[in-house]
Amino acid sequence: MKTLSETWFAEGYIDFELKKYTLLAYLQQVNQYFTESKLYPQLSDVIFHYNNLHALKENKKFLQEQFPKKLTGIQIEKLQLLYEQIIEDDELMQELEDIITFSADKLKTAISSGTEIYEFVEDKLNIFPVGLVPLDTHEGYFFLSEGSYRQTLVYQYRLSIFEKHDEKYRAIRTEYVSEWERNIVNTYENIKAELLRQNKDLPNPAVYSIETELTFPISETLLPVAKRSLVRYISKAA
Repeated sequence: MKTLSETWFAEGYIDFELKKYTLLAYLQQVNQYFTESKLYPQLSDVIFHYNNLHALKENKKFLQEQFPKKLTGIQIEKLQLLYEQIIEDDELMQELEDIITFSADKLKTAISSGTEIYEFVEDKLNIFPVGLVPLDTHEGYFFLSEGSYRQTLVYQYRLSIFEKHDEKYRAIRTEYVSEWERNIVNTYENIKAELLRQNKDLPNPAVYSIETELTFPISETLLPVAKRSLVRYISKAA
């Protein structure tokens, strides 16, 4: 997929028409992925670029709070220096403002489209515990099933807490474990028992099932949405 650099809007020749077509070509590919119900990494990438432009438009520092690992300190400094150089040139600044205004609007529209798909997928998920839930739910497994529910993907998860603006948030790290074919023998309860037998380091894990009747791309859509939904589910239960 065609990607945009962190400073695409001000690299090379700053011309509205040139940057306009650069952005539209990028968004055309993004929308094609959205049409195929593939959200990630496209949705997070579009949000990242929108936040960049919004920060520049508001003349604020480029602190990427939503995606802190996307930019390095050197890249942030580069963006700040770029802004300081351009702001001294009234004509150049006006051209850049036109680019930012147009681009932010188009990116916001793309975000709305991706968010709509995200919410649709999220609404179709059914999450429930498998067996008894232990007091400590920060680590365990979740089963991911779609469509006919015949195949079940097993992931191990671990929740961690990080702070942002004096508020605490939960993040989730996952690792693929195995795939099971659901049948009379391989019920959720039996799969859980086998996991306990195989991994003695987790003697009493929390185990959840995440199901949907529909079929979505696993890595690009279903897994990312399922992970975020599980974090919300566990947080509410806690």
